[in-house]
Amino acid sequence: METYLILIIILFILAASDLTVGVANDAVNFLNSAIGSKVAPRHIILSVAAVGVFVGTLFSSGMMEVARKGIFNPEMFRFNDVVCIFLAVMFTDIILLDFYNTFGFPTSTTVSLISALLGGSVAIAIIKIHQSGMFIESLGNYINTGKTIGIFTAIIVSVIVSFVVGAAVQYISRLIFTFNYEKKLKRYGAVWGAFALTSISYFILIKGAKGASFLTDSNIKWINENTVMLLGICWMTFAFILEIIILSTRINILKPIVLTGTFALALAFAANDLVNFIGVPLAGLSSYQIVASSNNPFHISMQALKEPVSVNNLFLIAAGIIMVITLWVNKKARTVTQTEIDLGRQFDGFEKFNSNRSAKEIVRTSIGFGKSIKKIIPDVVLIFIESRFLPKSDETKKAKKEKPPFDLLRASVNLMVASVLISVGTTYKLPLSTTYVTFMVAMATSFADKSWGRESAVYRVSGVLSVISGWFLTAFIAFLISGVFASGMYFGGIPIIVIFCLTALGLIIRTNILHSKKEKKISSIKSSLESIEKNDIKDLIDNDFKNYLESIKKSNSLIFEGLVSENRKKLKKALELADDLEKSGRNLTSKIIKVTTSLPENYFANKIDCGRIISSINEINSSVFSVSDKVFEHIDNNHSGLSKNARENYTILNSELIKIFDLAISYIKKKDPDKLLLIIERRSELKSIIKTIDKNIIETLQKGESKTRITMLFLNIVYKSEHLYKELIDILDFIKLFTDKK
Repeated sequence: METYLILIIILFILAASDLTVGVANDAVNFLNSAIGSKVAPRHIILSVAAVGVFVGTLFSSGMMEVARKGIFNPEMFRFNDVVCIFLAVMFTDIILLDFYNTFGFPTSTTVSLISALLGGSVAIAIIKIHQSGMFIESLGNYINTGKTIGIFTAIIVSVIVSFVVGAAVQYISRLIFTFNYEKKLKRYGAVWGAFALTSISYFILIKGAKGASFLTDSNIKWINENTVMLLGICWMTFAFILEIIILSTRINILKPIVLTGTFALALAFAANDLVNFIGVPLAGLSSYQIVASSNNPFHISMQALKEPVSVNNLFLIAAGIIMVITLWVNKKARTVTQTEIDLGRQFDGFEKFNSNRSAKEIVRTSIGFGKSIKKIIPDVVLIFIESRFLPKSDETKKAKKEKPPFDLLRASVNLMVASVLISVGTTYKLPLSTTYVTFMVAMATSFADKSWGRESAVYRVSGVLSVISGWFLTAFIAFLISGVFASGMYFGGIPIIVIFCLTALGLIIRTNILHSKKEKKISSIKSSLESIEKNDIKDLIDNDFKNYLESIKKSNSLIFEGLVSENRKKLKKALELADDLEKSGRNLTSKIIKVTTSLPENYFANKIDCGRIISSINEINSSVFSVSDKVFEHIDNNHSGLSKNARENYTILNSELIKIFDLAISYIKKKDPDKLLLIIERRSELKSIIKTIDKNIIETLQKGESKTRITMLFLNIVYKSEHLYKELIDILDFIKLFTDKK
């Protein structure tokens, strides 16, 4: 039994880790609206959320039975069976959620837990069925299939309903208040605000009373029977208080609404989702206590797990402390939150997701549908609607710089709609995922607010589709991995458990390193896209262009080394670098546009064509990506490599390109005009090399010493190199004009 006690201790250690990764992912549920609207400084928002989380832990004891008997029928399993299941669930949850956090994907910890429990239970059940000589049809005796199917069905429905309701409420709210909502708020803001706060209060009542450890059954029954009366009192009280605030102060009443909603969702998260993190270890502890008092510990069933559970408040308080600390210090929580905020922000900027075919088709269909609808709506109505969605036009430069991703009106709608939907789902005992509901409501309100304009729609839709796809993958992957882990521990015992512990630790360390690298890259790109004033031009020249040219040089070198040595890994890296180069190029062109539009008229005295430099950057991006893609495909298909003569020619060409790029980078650093003259003078040398290569290629073809496919590829590289040189000269001319002007 001592060995099994150690395993229970391991379960609780894993629970602490699961709390950390789980809070990092679920923080988006309650932080998104407050942080996205900048309702208050970050430390205030986190303090409100922390109080909500800590209070919510005291409401969670009623939810702990899900891990004990919600998915599998405990009477069909023995102690060693459930230990394998519980350990498999914890390993799976930690690895999976940490992976999602690393890439900033919000997913459902509820779905992760349920799927992992289902996967581990099914695996152990199949093993027991096989060992006892029964048929697979008896699997239903082991698994609570009805409840499992109901959970996943409700989740799919909730995704659709959340988007539709969120979009409708936000659209109506914006029609009423517009983006210039301050005046409208003074007129009837108290009525609207009271409705929002009442919705949030209803949410707290329904979610809180259900699992509160300090409320008796009679208290809960009274709340349920008098819900309408309580809500009516809440509405009148809030309307009265908000009207006084509007008449006697300058406080924006949307701020307390958003902060109250943040508190409510944080409370609900802790009350509802704490079971996802400590429910399994507590079930494991209960299992140990059951067998420890038995004379035949390894042969009695876990029937006792069906009995009601009462959780020691010390466990809840400890869990609350860990969650609050994670909320303040975990960097991955910010990454997940930022993903949702970026997808819903009101203005253009750095887009984290690339477009895909599905997103393009959805956007194209939506545009066509919108045009059809406009044809049947009278022009007067269209003009009125458009006037209600006009953005603020009187913003100063400072205000634009500090502008939040979306306003307080949308933030309050996010919280109000999410609260109502989750409350209704709870009332009717529908198993909803708070993550899915809050995410879809946030996306719906941004859609209704016309945040997804023609310039960003395809990227935003692609991001939403990516997140939703990740949700389905969560269920599948959690089920599969947990089944593998449970089976491995069932047959392998302690050695396999130790291996899984080390594997989980190694994966977490690896994802932390990967997350750090990703954040540095994204932070660098996003920071360079912020408002640029006149004194930032020097930074544009000395830093962005230098880094851009160094990336081109590195990419070309990798293509050369990979093709000459037929090294697939180097060419794969070159292709990845070319993809990053395209993103850097988009960032650079955006910055150039911001710089040039912020300068006084006639700043360049018509000496530069801004369109030409942007075109040059785009051409370079296209050329580098095209070459790296074709070369990688050639080697990946195991086609023949360069001949000895071609390798020698390519070496000379690459050496010349390195000299040119080194001179260009040196010119940017030192602003030495002699360097620019040397680059221009090397044009004749480059042309001579290309002419010699062209002549040699024709000779080898005539002699039959070269294959057509590799010859065409090499010719493409050669003449793309000449094209690259021409575009580089345009870039250097642009830099020279800025330098001369300063």
